[in-house]
Amino acid sequence: MVESTACTDTIKLNSGYDMPVLGLGTFLSSNDAGYKAILHALKIGYRHLDTATLYENESEVGRAIRDSGIPREEIFLTTKLNNTDHRDPAKALDKSLELLGLDYVDLYLMHWPVPVKNNGRDLLPRNLEGKRDTDFEWSHVQTWELMQELPKTGKCRSVGVSNYNTVLYKELLNASTTKVVPAVNQVELHPYLPEFKLVEASRNLGIVLTAYCPLGSTGGNVLDDEDIIKLAEKYSVTPAQVVLSWDLARGVTTIPKSSNPARLEANIKTIRLDTRDIDLINNLYKKHHIRICRHDWSCKMYHDDDWYDGNPPPSL
Repeated sequence: MVESTACTDTIKLNSGYDMPVLGLGTFLSSNDAGYKAILHALKIGYRHLDTATLYENESEVGRAIRDSGIPREEIFLTTKLNNTDHRDPAKALDKSLELLGLDYVDLYLMHWPVPVKNNGRDLLPRNLEGKRDTDFEWSHVQTWELMQELPKTGKCRSVGVSNYNTVLYKELLNASTTKVVPAVNQVELHPYLPEFKLVEASRNLGIVLTAYCPLGSTGGNVLDDEDIIKLAEKYSVTPAQVVLSWDLARGVTTIPKSSNPARLEANIKTIRLDTRDIDLINNLYKKHHIRICRHDWSCKMYHDDDWYDGNPPPSL
């Protein structure tokens, strides 16, 4: 039996700040139940919270932080720029801070590298064809040009991106207007979507990779995988603890979400996996490969998918 211990490790971002390697994702954690789950997470040791304008729960997250009694500087807080706000991230950050009831966030991410037209009403407007109303006259590179200036305001300490692949890295980092390398890239990543090339590219570029949906979801629930279950039995831990420990072993930070107190308490405790077991998990995608979070952005987004069809990945 391997003893699991509460994960309190941090990683140094290229901005100079430390980020806890394991945090709490708060997608779908809204209203009073979400507030209580977030507050409980803080009380049992979580010090990294992840929210977004799109989640519509920034007020609950901010309230939980204030009510926890934990000094603000001990909590690492991430929120995200919505697609409809790409043309004015400074204004969007001000709105997030107002909802949070806080003076700053630790990390501000571009949620998706796809600008969407702002109709003043919907968070993700659709066009007459029923697809997302993508703003083709604006680019993620222009958005980043504005975002990279935000830390100077003191309203966020670091800036980063989300849902970027190696093709988008190349577009952004080769742009003449890019002066700041993103501190973090938050992407869907789990044993059925291990993103080997992206992990390596991020490491080489000094960008910390964070896994969302680390435990999979409907159609790709890795917690039901027979190999993961066997490993959980071997180590006397939960399947979730096995998967989260695999993330950390790869140098990937991770933000599992849960509102269940028992799962919250288990998820923060990780173990050291044997190299052979890490390799076993690395190869699970060969029997089942799935991308869970796929939106109809009216443009090509998932360039690296071709890699899993036997074609070489794009070069960086």
